[in-house]
Amino acid sequence: MLNRRTVLASAALATVPLALPQTVFAQNRKDAMVLGMTLEPTGLDPTTSAASSIAEVVLYNIFETLTKINADGSVTPLLAESWDISPDLKTYTFRLRRGVKFQNGEPFNAQAVKFSFERAGGEKSTNKDKRTFANVGVQVIDEFTVVLLAKEIDPDFPFVLGQATAIIVEPKSADTNAAKPVGTGPYKLDSYNKGASLVLSKWDGYRAPAQAKINKITFRFISDPAAQAASLLAGDVDAFPRIATRVVAQFKNNPQFQVILAGSRAKTILAINNAKKPLDDVRVRRAILAAIDRKAIIEGAVDGLGVPIGSHYVPGAAGYVDTTGVNPFDVEKAKKLLAEAGVKTPLELTMTLPPPPYARQGGEMVVAQLAKIGIVVKVQNVEWAQWLSGTYGNKNYDLSIISHVEPFDLGNYAKADYYWGYQSKAFNALFDKIKTTANATERNKLLGDAQKMLAVDAANGFLFQPQWPTIAKKGVKGLWKELPIFANDLSALSW
Repeated sequence: MLNRRTVLASAALATVPLALPQTVFAQNRKDAMVLGMTLEPTGLDPTTSAASSIAEVVLYNIFETLTKINADGSVTPLLAESWDISPDLKTYTFRLRRGVKFQNGEPFNAQAVKFSFERAGGEKSTNKDKRTFANVGVQVIDEFTVVLLAKEIDPDFPFVLGQATAIIVEPKSADTNAAKPVGTGPYKLDSYNKGASLVLSKWDGYRAPAQAKINKITFRFISDPAAQAASLLAGDVDAFPRIATRVVAQFKNNPQFQVILAGSRAKTILAINNAKKPLDDVRVRRAILAAIDRKAIIEGAVDGLGVPIGSHYVPGAAGYVDTTGVNPFDVEKAKKLLAEAGVKTPLELTMTLPPPPYARQGGEMVVAQLAKIGIVVKVQNVEWAQWLSGTYGNKNYDLSIISHVEPFDLGNYAKADYYWGYQSKAFNALFDKIKTTANATERNKLLGDAQKMLAVDAANGFLFQPQWPTIAKKGVKGLWKELPIFANDLSALSW
């Protein structure tokens, strides 16, 4: 038998011209929304992969964390109701929210927190923040009280616990989260048409059912800038966070759309494989950096929506120092450095580029600039999954362009097996000191020293801090105005 809602929906559909797509009808009911995404996630478990596109779908939507990072960068309670921090910043006592269930009916409690963090830091973990969790002891006091004992000092630890790598998972379903995610969030996976779209629907069992205002959210995966613009203009997509910068201009004066330019803590870099010859020679890496005109790269790659950086750190972050003068644009110096290193030109290198427009457009600029010093770069365009497995996973590359979007990721340079192959005992010792220094002034000085060391070592080609544009229909509300992390907080969206 048809219920009243079905009858009403059928009657409404009868009045809609058949040429209109189903998405238009859904939007007229204001209970559905379509978001565009440049990159398709490689799975749906953010604890197993470094891809930020996973968090864009699942963080705060399917999976939740003890704390929540807001658009302004502030941190508030989520699965934890409150917490206390010891004066030495090493002991965190969390009081957990009661009455919370996972989407498979299992209860959320301190044991789930203990399981999640020990799994994240365990021997078999592929969590990109494995080091953080491996250095945290977990004590269950009672069902709704958990104590975290940190070996390393991190004033930003509550922020870290709001990131996708710190999601709380249900022990019985944890191993299948990549395909069948089970969390405590307001949305659940409805369907996934790989290569095209993914649909999340509102979960009726959520503890605060009125919090999510949109019943169904569809993510459409569109990497081509022209197709991104067309999807918005045709009405197929309602909002496109982090859209290609080259399409922004055509929407700025269109009264049907809103354009949001958001700041970020992202670092767009020319990744250099330090483990490969002749890139293992600091003079060669410095030559590459000296050949790069950052301002030209920013114009060509992101249409001017970026700020030059000289290290793996951005303006606005605690302890930031300006290192753009360490490796300035100087073509003649670049040529001399190559000669000093004994490099005979033309030097042939391969640059592997993932799909984002900033990488492909920036790649064209880098190829032209390096050609002026005798470095011939062959471009290899790959899909996102290929980049993650071949470049990031197997380190099979010479150069690449990628945005590292994590706010606090200097520690990647202390990882012996990280994909850019940077090895420095001096940096490792400095980073260890940073992680054990509680005094903010001293810590900020050490952070400055770390930035300078990476710049002097030319560990990578540090290009720019991007601004991320979002374009949406005028009626879409609740979009983040800033991007301290990559996330789409779906429960905040409405018409």
